[in-house]
Amino acid sequence: MRRILIAATVTGLALATTACGGRQDTAATDTGGEVTCEVGKDTRIGIATGNATGVYFALGNAYAEQINAAGGKVQATAAETGASVQNIQQLVAGTYAVAFSLADTAADAVNGTGSFTSKQPVAALSRIHTNYTQVIVRKGAGIKDVAGMKGKRVSTGSPKSGTEVIANRVLKAAGLDPATDISAQKLDLTKTVDGMKDGTIDALFWSGGLPTPGITDLLTSAKDQVEFLDITPLLPAMQKINEVYQEGTIPATAYQLPADVKTIIVPNYLLVRDDLDPNVACVLTKTLFDRKPQLEQANAAAKGISLDTARKTAPVPLSRGAEKALDSLNAPK
Repeated sequence: MRRILIAATVTGLALATTACGGRQDTAATDTGGEVTCEVGKDTRIGIATGNATGVYFALGNAYAEQINAAGGKVQATAAETGASVQNIQQLVAGTYAVAFSLADTAADAVNGTGSFTSKQPVAALSRIHTNYTQVIVRKGAGIKDVAGMKGKRVSTGSPKSGTEVIANRVLKAAGLDPATDISAQKLDLTKTVDGMKDGTIDALFWSGGLPTPGITDLLTSAKDQVEFLDITPLLPAMQKINEVYQEGTIPATAYQLPADVKTIIVPNYLLVRDDLDPNVACVLTKTLFDRKPQLEQANAAAKGISLDTARKTAPVPLSRGAEKALDSLNAPK
């Protein structure tokens, strides 16, 4: 009986680890041979996404479904995570084989700067959609610009997320110390939206595609109590940190707003370890583009996935397998 109980416990732990996005990657490493885009054995991979009500999560799950639906040797499972920084850390650790990441965080990873103390062994499958820095305040909080967040309760996103990286940089650009000048609420998007609704949070930062389901929920439920801030006056200071930051516009149609909102944007990348089997990387990249219409059905942000920009991942190098796939898809060089 004791043996049975031990066996059952071990089995249960193994299942729990898989369900929570534990190590699932069985893909071989790059041996330097020719890239054929043929995967010879059954291969399971995990995909690190982001918060449950964000675009990474929606697209990541849809991407996993399309990889599985392709009927090849590669099978995928997507998992909710804290997003960019955590994703890269767990990608390098081997917990996941694919990770969504903001371009600025990915650049920090390959350069060994920012949240990373050394250069990380990552490569890109493709540039994908664009993230919009969405800064929303409660009208009753009296916040007219980022500098006005001093002394306020501000959600800077999940710990080790790309949102947190950008939020802290925007706050510093406005002359604030994120550690002392605000009451930082390091919350995922679901808890952040709940806090905005019940008045326990005065402002939020969110870096995500359009539309982000959690932001749609907030604006639908508390439309008259909240408003977006235009943070583009801080763009010059942000570009001194990383030129990847650009000016963009949240169109009114994204959330049924009274008018368009200017903001700071940054692209996203799909990342893998730089030693991932290039044949697996090739299959994953081809699936991304072959199944793009299905991804667009999951979230409109997937419309931003384009062969015209797929190779624009500098300073993150493209995986050898991704290069082969993009060559076959005739993506511009």
